[in-house]
Amino acid sequence: MSSTRRVLADIHLLKCSLLPGELLTFIEDAASWESLLDAYAADPEALEPAPAMPPAQFRVRAEGSDVWFDIALPPGYGEDARLPSVDVKGDQLGRTEQQRWQALVAEALEEVRGSEYPLYELISSHLLPQLHSDVEETERSCAPSPEEAPPISATAESSSRYHALFTSHHLKSPQKRRSLSQWAHELSLMGFSKVGYPGVIYCEGAREDVEDFVSRVKSMQWLALRLRFLESLPPAAGANEVSRREWKEFEKVGEVVGEMRAIGRERFVVEMGIGSLGTGIATAPSKTDSETSNTTKQ
Repeated sequence: MSSTRRVLADIHLLKCSLLPGELLTFIEDAASWESLLDAYAADPEALEPAPAMPPAQFRVRAEGSDVWFDIALPPGYGEDARLPSVDVKGDQLGRTEQQRWQALVAEALEEVRGSEYPLYELISSHLLPQLHSDVEETERSCAPSPEEAPPISATAESSSRYHALFTSHHLKSPQKRRSLSQWAHELSLMGFSKVGYPGVIYCEGAREDVEDFVSRVKSMQWLALRLRFLESLPPAAGANEVSRREWKEFEKVGEVVGEMRAIGRERFVVEMGIGSLGTGIATAPSKTDSETSNTTKQ
């Protein structure tokens, strides 16, 4: 794979995994890179051979954060073990915070060294989650103190209904499919998996059971696995729910959207880019489950 083609594959994988409010924009030669990326997304085989391009430079940021990352891929990226360079920037970034972020970046780069998709894993599994964590910490610090906030019943909290959604490059392994069905039955969860390319996993149940299921899924080896959300169900989310408590399997994205529409939760997949026009889930060079050796940590 040529250097340009590998860069396009990695950036396409990354862009497809971005959540709403997460942004990726090119800094240099933006028009050329965007044009090539659009062509690659439409038909990866059309760019053969891929034209030579200057090193890609782009910015990644998340809405609500005044910190962002300027990232440059080295010449020949993908042909050897060289990693991206990351410059942390911010409108009000002090020296102490700058040092903290650079230390976090250095640690993350070591974590992804040797990964099959270091760029994707660096940003989606380390940098963006840290940005969101900082934003949430800031919001918590501005929230009313415990004395001012109404108390929450521990019993109500533990028994509340939660749901979770995973996406992955693919779901083909019979062993994984059996495990998902077995765990759902064991934990009294409703939900489904979408097999093939891409993989989609959705479940709903008691909070502790959903969290247990999520932990088990993440303990398996996957290619480009991403936990899109793990959260409580809004009161209105189950208003149109049909009576069903079994685990289902689908083969088409349209079936996923139809299932979620039937229970009044279509927006939970469409807002993730699943089944909406012009969007999709990350795609990468195909590998069978048995060939996948790198795990994506969530």
